[in-house]
Amino acid sequence: MNRNTLRLVLFLIVTVGGGLLIGVLNIPGPWYAALAKPSFNPPNWVFGPAWTVLYIVIAIAGWRVTRNGWNDRMAVVWIAQLVLNFLWSPTFFSLHAIRAALIIIALMLVCILAFIGVGLRRDRLAALLFVPYAAWITFALTLNSAILQLNGPGG
Repeated sequence: MNRNTLRLVLFLIVTVGGGLLIGVLNIPGPWYAALAKPSFNPPNWVFGPAWTVLYIVIAIAGWRVTRNGWNDRMAVVWIAQLVLNFLWSPTFFSLHAIRAALIIIALMLVCILAFIGVGLRRDRLAALLFVPYAAWITFALTLNSAILQLNGPGG
């Protein structure tokens, strides 16, 4: 296996594996089941397949932009969005901090859009890989916001 392929495999392991681990450690559970949810809340089974595909494209985009090192602006934004991504589930599902999770996901969307904006000039494919991710996070932000509104200011 050449060095480039090995780096891609490592990106996939960290991104997909990290997302899977965080999902397993922060299962929605009874607290989430008891929350009032909007009519557009998807069934729980949708999230696993959607996030698996998204984590794969996030990993590929990260691998592409770090081929020239970690000092590139796109690489920094990629790391920031992944850190925020990995913080959201524990904040929402384990800490039950709906409002804090909303702030995290809003910052995540800003990073994703910055990645796309910079990427369109630097690595168009990496930027385009983030478009479905931006759409999903926009939906998730809307869902997070609706859950906060439906469940009162205590979130």
